[in-house]
Parts: sequence; C-alpha cells; structure tokens
Amino acid sequence: PDHQLFADTVEEEVAFGPRNIGLSAAEVDTRVREALAVVGLGGVRDRDPFLLGKGERQRLAVAALLALRPHVLILDEPTTGLDYLEQRQMMELLRRLHREGRTLVIITHVPWVAAEYAERALLMARGQLLWDGPLRDLCARTDLCTRASFRPPDITRLGLHLGVVPLSVEECVGWVRGKGAISERRSAVNQKRTAS
Repeated sequence: PDHQLFADTVEEEVAFGPRNIGLSAAEVDTRVREALAVVGLGGVRDRDPFLLGKGERQRLAVAALLALRPHVLILDEPTTGLDYLEQRQMMELLRRLHREGRTLVIITHVPWVAAEYAERALLMARGQLLWDGPLRDLCARTDLCTRASFRPPDITRLGLHLGVVPLSVEECVGWVRGKGAISERRSAVNQKRTAS
C-alpha cells in the first residue's frame, strides 16, 4: 500500500475518495468513521499514515476502498509483507466483508490463504485461464498445478498421496480419524488421477 498512500493523515487518506466523488462533508465524515471502525483504525485518525505499521497501512488501504462503499473489491496480494498473525487478521477482515454481502476477488500466491478462504479458484498461466472451479478439485489436478507453478499447501500434497484432497490440517486429521468430510472424495481423486 505504500505506493498508494499520499495524504498527511489517516483521516485524509480515507476521505479522499468520497470527497472526489462529490459527497457532502457530513457524508464524508460518516464514511471515514465507518470505514476506519471496520478495519480497526478508528483511534488513529490524526496519525501520519507512514508512521503506521505495515499491517495497519494495508488495512488503511482497505478502509480507503470501503469509504466508497463498493459492492466488489479486487485485492492484489492483500497479505504480502505481513506476518502470520497480520495475514490472519487481514483475511478474517475480508471474510467478514464477504459475509456482509460484498464480492471479493483476491489475487494471491499464498497457498494456505487460497485453501482456507477461497470459495472458487481461478488458475492462470501465461495469460491463459487454466481452471475455474472449486479449489479442492483444482488441487487434485496436479498437471494443471505444475503447469501454472501453483504449489498446493503441503497438507494437500500429502493427502494426494493418500487418495484424498484435504485443504487444511484439520480436514486431514478428520480423515485419518475416519470422521472427515473429505473421505468420500477419495474415489473421485483416484478417478481423476487415473484419468490424467
């Protein structure tokens, strides 16, 4: 976000978009307050954006978008440069926005982010769309993953050797214990592997 931020204060950063589309001062203030509250930055309105931590700056960039009240958010690598806790916080914030009715398109190269948060996966390589569908089914297609240099999470790759496609450690443990929802997918994975 560092190349996107330009205002002297957090408040001014978030207010830029709403002001630019001609909203009244009262409406701009309302939207700034709401957007900062959503991303957990309500207490830093007067701070210089460049004195915020990396995770806070990422959330500030999201707040600037939210102040415009878009129905669709397209985020390119929203977890880049964040530690694991900040990555989780960012993704949970985005999950909350999705549950509130927004459509999210997230571009990521982080396998666990895709595995845990994607409802639908699109895989591209060299400008071509190779896959559009469920991530679990994509991970079973090792030919496509290899072609696009997409490496599924380690637990998924381990599961493939067992004939299942777990997207998380919890799913794999559930399968090992015989209670997992993925156990019935074993035959489907084996069928796909033999068809490849």
